[in-house]
Amino acid sequence: MDGPRISIDFAPELRQFTAPERRRGPAPAPVDGVSTLGHVVESLGVPLTEVGRLLVNGREVPPAHVPAPGANVEVRPVARPQRVPGAPLRFLLDVHLGRLARRLRLLGVDAAYDSTDPGDPALAARSARERRVLLSRDRGLLRRRELWAGAFVHGDRVEDQLRDVLGRFAPALAPFTRCTACNGPLRPADKETVTDRLERGTERTYDAFAQCAECGRIYWQGAHHARLAEIVDEAMREFGEPAR
Repeated sequence: MDGPRISIDFAPELRQFTAPERRRGPAPAPVDGVSTLGHVVESLGVPLTEVGRLLVNGREVPPAHVPAPGANVEVRPVARPQRVPGAPLRFLLDVHLGRLARRLRLLGVDAAYDSTDPGDPALAARSARERRVLLSRDRGLLRRRELWAGAFVHGDRVEDQLRDVLGRFAPALAPFTRCTACNGPLRPADKETVTDRLERGTERTYDAFAQCAECGRIYWQGAHHARLAEIVDEAMREFGEPAR
């Protein structure tokens, strides 16, 4: 490797984003005296959404810092739980995370999602416009400059993805208060007001109902409720208040 260089050491939690030769510890990286440290980090595969403190020769610097040749750089991960100041904690999920969106909504977490992919520019713009944390497994999407805030979601299984998001952001949980279909708030509904929308067996068997204030979908504790309750109980045991 010719030209001026710095030594850059990514924390173990970040090495999965880098090339194999950078996963064993400090490794050289070229610098040009103009590019910021944030640019250098992202050029090596690590989105800045995943970066916490940046240390140059032991001193903390911002991503806009321009590193000098010969500097020793440490890149540390975001602290957990991560605080996102500037707006209520709300999420926006890309098109590949539909199951995770429904799990978050089940737990009462504000999770916007559209099953039709609007494209990376539109997702990033919505994140900025609505001040939502964009959740994605697409590193290119997380590097878009117009993004307000974002996070890479770890795990291939929805159970692992949910644990990752809850552990990273520690959102307040309020199970069964949000529509899993559209993200709207649920309100108690009198049986008499929804009877004409129920099948005969449901009408005879159940008396307690809730309805989405936005899309009108009706909810009751049907045969599927036991499985949903298991998901909720597991999440509440680890990340919420004890179930009553």
